[in-house]
Amino acid sequence: MSAFHDLTLNALKGESLPLETFKDQVVLVVNVASQCGLTPQYAALEKLYQKYKAQGFSVLGVPCNQFAGQEPGTEEEIQAFCSLNYGVTFPLSSKIEVNEPGRHQLYRLLAGEGAEFPGDITWNFEKFLVGKDGSVLARFSPRTAPDDATVIQAIEKALA
Repeated sequence: MSAFHDLTLNALKGESLPLETFKDQVVLVVNVASQCGLTPQYAALEKLYQKYKAQGFSVLGVPCNQFAGQEPGTEEEIQAFCSLNYGVTFPLSSKIEVNEPGRHQLYRLLAGEGAEFPGDITWNFEKFLVGKDGSVLARFSPRTAPDDATVIQAIEKALA
């Protein structure tokens, strides 16, 4: 078991979301927000999820309100927004902090000291590709669209 798979988040709907459920899957972890200029990326994230989920791929959306307060809603509001506006079916966690002072353990693992791709999260929709074994394979800028060729190639390589 990897450090990634040892973690448990709270799901947006309230239940526990153990990351061990993603064991042997490739996961794109994305800090998301409902009121951001990049919010339309939800549509491309859902398309990616639908295209590759049968091959062992998942998107994990992690709402965060640390960037200009662009995720102010309650968990119910976030869930409704994602479902109604973008048809999101991939897993979403409850809101967490991705940077200090209250950086969640998931983001300490993804971007903290000693991480493969260390450094503060720069904005909403920053993406980390996690391999089947829980290792962090790639980090993509918020401005890199989910359907960008570099993202697709990294996902397909990880699934191969």
